[in-house]
Amino acid sequence: MTLPGRLKQRLEKGHQRDLPITPADPRIEHDASLAPAAVLIAITDRPDPGVILTRRASHMRKHAGQVAFPGGRVDHSDEDAIAAALREAHEEIALPPDQVEIVGISDRYNTYTGFDIIPVLGVVPPDLGYTLHEAEVEALFEVPMEFLLSPANRERKQIEFQGESHHYYEIYWKEHRIWGVTAAIIANLSKRLGYDDGSAA
Repeated sequence: MTLPGRLKQRLEKGHQRDLPITPADPRIEHDASLAPAAVLIAITDRPDPGVILTRRASHMRKHAGQVAFPGGRVDHSDEDAIAAALREAHEEIALPPDQVEIVGISDRYNTYTGFDIIPVLGVVPPDLGYTLHEAEVEALFEVPMEFLLSPANRERKQIEFQGESHHYYEIYWKEHRIWGVTAAIIANLSKRLGYDDGSAA
């Protein structure tokens, strides 16, 4: 079976199970008004598949220098979240939409900064030539999927915010710190694909 086929099968099986998925940043207000957004989890089709991640430009007003998936707000011109994720990936890293084989949708995640993010899972050819949108992205790197999704490689941390303790995930790959929303989406995907209970093997 092809990589897209295997991932689709595992994702569909994962969505049929009742799992401890984290739906939102714990700091978010329940009645918060959220803007629709989408990110692309691009997995490279190679013997040891990788996941494409970016580091946001250091001069950006929000989340400067943080690791993220390509993505952003869903525009009125976008047909759906998948179209938005593909458009944003093309704008940010010049990933051609026709090079992405869509696998499916992972669990949405609501952020404290006001976004309802839908993660779109897709498979891309290895070693595509990417061009970064320098105003938004300062680096692109690939992390082995098995490393990124393994629960052994993420750590649950605690932070004090407005007098309360909140938890978040943190993953280190070489010099890159992956945390916050990106790490939460990764943790949810890991559960859906069966990495946390060993059914991915």
